[in-house]
Amino acid sequence: MPPILLEIAQLVVNGVMAGTILAVPAIGLTAIYAVLRFPNFALASHATIGAFAGYVANVKLGLPVLPSVMFAFLGAGLVGVVTDETVLKRFRPAGFITTAIASIALTIALENVVRFAFGNDLRGYDLPIMRDWRFGPIRVGPQQVQNLLIAVVAMAALFAFLAYTRTGKAMRAVADNPMLASIKGINAEAVGRLVNFVGMGLAGLGGMLIGLDTTIDPLVGFRTILSVFAAAVVGGLGSIPGAVIGALTVGVGEELCLLFLSPDYRSAVGFVAILLVLTLRPRGILGQRAY
Repeated sequence: MPPILLEIAQLVVNGVMAGTILAVPAIGLTAIYAVLRFPNFALASHATIGAFAGYVANVKLGLPVLPSVMFAFLGAGLVGVVTDETVLKRFRPAGFITTAIASIALTIALENVVRFAFGNDLRGYDLPIMRDWRFGPIRVGPQQVQNLLIAVVAMAALFAFLAYTRTGKAMRAVADNPMLASIKGINAEAVGRLVNFVGMGLAGLGGMLIGLDTTIDPLVGFRTILSVFAAAVVGGLGSIPGAVIGALTVGVGEELCLLFLSPDYRSAVGFVAILLVLTLRPRGILGQRAY
């Protein structure tokens, strides 16, 4: 096989793995948008909070990766509920633009809280050192595979929750038609709190998965939010299956761009994806609110 094809194959594999992890916080963003009707950019800081909650559990408390991942989910989810109830909820009557701007201010504030608590140093998780696995010419890291499996299990659990539980169906009803759901007796405020917990929990989980593959610092969520937002827009804001498709598209695109561009320009793929989708298909690949 020609070297260029081998390189493309390796980049595609890397992109699928990166995209699968990116899908976790992208689902969180699109779920919150579907129910509360605004893009909550505070997801960036909650990804950071989750990454550091997992770090405390793994490094400070000595827990293995899987329990630490649960700490990341629960920590970010609980902070997400508290910050929405105490801060963002007050801005919702002013409209989604005002609330989205408030979420940006909130994410800056929370990132600085993390910086005050942990400093600016790069930190890594306590992981065993393992050699890459080889499948012919393709190299895959064992930690990458574990991260992929965790992301797939988390997404499968969410899809099952939405499809087969009464609470999940209530969330879908509020996302589809909040007025009709209220007439049917569904408590939209309770659903809003639940979707904030789940959405921000997924952001925290995604933040830790990203950190497991690299390192973490107080800006780990900020560096990821453009790709997360691009994934949600490409798939269709409000569509959870669309977020998965969008994340895979952005993940593979960011890796393939390395054939032509320096890694410093990888984030440009997110901008290009957003511009193309807004120009050619404004509602995204699967359309909006296909919750």
